[in-house]
Amino acid sequence: MGEEKVVVETVLAGNYVEMETETAKPKDLKSSISQLFWHGGSAYDAWFSCSSNQVAQVLLTLPYSFSQLGMLSGVLFQIFYGLMGSWTAYLISILYVEYRTRKEREKVDFRNHVIQWFEVLDGLLGKHWRNVGLAFNCTFLLFGSVIQLIACASNIYYINDNLDKRTWTYIFGACCATTVFIPSFHNYRIWSFLGLIMTTYTAWYLTIASIIHEQVEDVKHAGPAKLVLYFTGATNILYTFGGHAVTVEIMHAMWKPQKFKSIYLFATLYVMTLTLPSAIAVYWRFGDLLLNHSNAFALLPNSRFKDMAVILMLIHQIITFGFACTPLYFVWEKAIGMHDCKSMFKRAAARLPVVIPIWFLAIIFPFFGPINSTVGSLLVSFTVYIIPALAYIFTFKSAAARENAVEQPPKFLGRWAGAYTINIFVVVWVFLVGFGFGGWASVTNFVHQIDTFGLFTKCYQCPPQPSQFPPPPHLNATAAHPPNYFHGHH
Repeated sequence: MGEEKVVVETVLAGNYVEMETETAKPKDLKSSISQLFWHGGSAYDAWFSCSSNQVAQVLLTLPYSFSQLGMLSGVLFQIFYGLMGSWTAYLISILYVEYRTRKEREKVDFRNHVIQWFEVLDGLLGKHWRNVGLAFNCTFLLFGSVIQLIACASNIYYINDNLDKRTWTYIFGACCATTVFIPSFHNYRIWSFLGLIMTTYTAWYLTIASIIHEQVEDVKHAGPAKLVLYFTGATNILYTFGGHAVTVEIMHAMWKPQKFKSIYLFATLYVMTLTLPSAIAVYWRFGDLLLNHSNAFALLPNSRFKDMAVILMLIHQIITFGFACTPLYFVWEKAIGMHDCKSMFKRAAARLPVVIPIWFLAIIFPFFGPINSTVGSLLVSFTVYIIPALAYIFTFKSAAARENAVEQPPKFLGRWAGAYTINIFVVVWVFLVGFGFGGWASVTNFVHQIDTFGLFTKCYQCPPQPSQFPPPPHLNATAAHPPNYFHGHH
């Protein structure tokens, strides 16, 4: 078994080494530059991809979650869900290596094929698992992309409010559509590196801008005040650390996918150095005001630093849109038989129909903040927590499967018994708290947004702008906008 394992590992690495040597024959300046910025497959690339993908616009909604949860629960939930997310990402990586090893023993070649999570489920557990995995994953990634678009419109509004948020959504839909030209996660090297710098700047801007000013007058920290809000906030944090729906695609872009195991944990630990200080500082300064402002930028005073943060987050959100959408592009390409097409332009043209429904949904439901919690409870809970934990249990349920597993569970967690215990806990906890209570709370909150603002709302949570609608002397300036623009989440 030991010898066989070594052979398998060299095979795993081999495909990518060959791919690289094929693409790297001309050693001129152009190919060297392209290699540097474009062809990423190292463990560092995977770490950058995981870190920059895990926290994008969520950074701006975490202070809002803290106002719903209170400070102590906010901090504890971040640590708890961060560790739980790292565990299920580890399970996905184990199942990927197991699937790929079994297939490569059968001499299957993955050189022009990106393995995806639903194929791993299909290969290990059969077509019913594949269908469930595919349905949840695609729906989650679809709404993940929608959230990035809504976030772009919500953020740009704080720099330029000449256009309403809906118009900005149209504009950024066109910008995000350019991601059809990025072939795979192999080619996100420079983007994920820049993405991480952008979120790091924004997180520290939020922290410092909140600390250097005094708390707002009569600041109140009433949270947790209502069960609905408590579970909505908790589910947003579940969503924060559920960014590993693209784990398989990121692993597949590595030259040595076996090295992935702990990368996600290190990515999560780094992300916590961004999310905890910023959420704590913004909540400390603004307290319950955040309950009506799901985007932290809304409350911070205008400055050059804030404009810089907004612009960096906008670019990052377009990158994250690409992260969420690329697996959908792959699924679509496979469905229409274009996945192994060599022409990038043909593939890009074939991918465009995927962007249209995302654009449409972002215009119907522009509820920045509440939509994160809803997606978290109904989709993330299954996609990246419950299904991987159950898939692991069922893949290794027989003694033979456990004995022949390419990767044994870690000794310090108690081998198979420990792994199974953790998995059962994850399934029960996420089902009851994340999906059950979280689903109830998030959907209640989401419906409240629809009742308050209506579908297709032009400018969600925008203050009235009297300057654009000069009132006649006998009318109040707010007549142009319904007063419920002030109402957020009660």
